Amino acid sequence: QVQLVESGGGSVQAGGSLRLSCAASGSTSSVGCMGWFRQAPGKEREGVAQIYDREGTSAYADSVKGRFTISQDNAKNTLYLQMNSLKPEDTAMYYCAAVRPGGGTCREPGNIKYWGQGTQVTVFS
Repeated sequence: QVQLVESGGGSVQAGGSLRLSCAASGSTSSVGCMGWFRQAPGKEREGVAQIYDREGTSAYADSVKGRFTISQDNAKNTLYLQMNSLKPEDTAMYYCAAVRPGGGTCREPGNIKYWGQGTQVTVFS
């Protein structure tokens, strides 16, 4: 079993920055790719950014490309999401997520085995 705990959410003015953290514990060797999702009220949960290996191979949704950066500290078992140039439409609950090895892409919610509890990000204009 793997536990994921997010932190770092908050309220920020448009144009500002936040960094989210996700601390993983438990059987972290049973984790494949990891990623960040977000869900705004009344909308479906969407994959924002994913990281696929220890070398940091990553992918991003078009809506955040160039503004968000996903990274990891393997020694600390911690995943990060640096969010710059935030916009009001980035307002959502952000979730850390992971799949089992061989469990498919971590861009699709249906593939996710482990979810964090979420951290709220609010961007005001």
